[in-house]
Amino acid sequence: MANPKYLSPEWTEEALKRVKEELTPEKLNKVSSSMTNIYTNCPDGQDRYFYVKFENGEVAAFETGEGEPPQAEFKITADYDTFAKISRAELSSVRALTGRKIHLRGNMAKALRLAPLVDKLNKVLAKIPTDY
Repeated sequence: MANPKYLSPEWTEEALKRVKEELTPEKLNKVSSSMTNIYTNCPDGQDRYFYVKFENGEVAAFETGEGEPPQAEFKITADYDTFAKISRAELSSVRALTGRKIHLRGNMAKALRLAPLVDKLNKVLAKIPTDY
């Protein structure tokens, strides 16, 4: 079976399965928050989004798509290649934020406190064999 394409429905399904299996509410400090990542300059020329919402550390929503993304506590915009590096755990979310590789809309102090949890999420995503 071929590797799923990054942000495809197959990738999203596999990502959700792995996140639910590997990230317990305790590992996520029972966080309640949401973020929408807006991907610009995707290889096919379309903009895409990745939306995730946690309630008490459990996945409440998890989706990818095109068009208008769901509203979230944090809206993060970056180039496709930057998000791909973050999803492969090659670039930490804090380094991307402080290095101005991503643009954040939301409470900066809270985002920095939540960054280690986002990196846990990205370590799970990095394990998915994916075609970027």
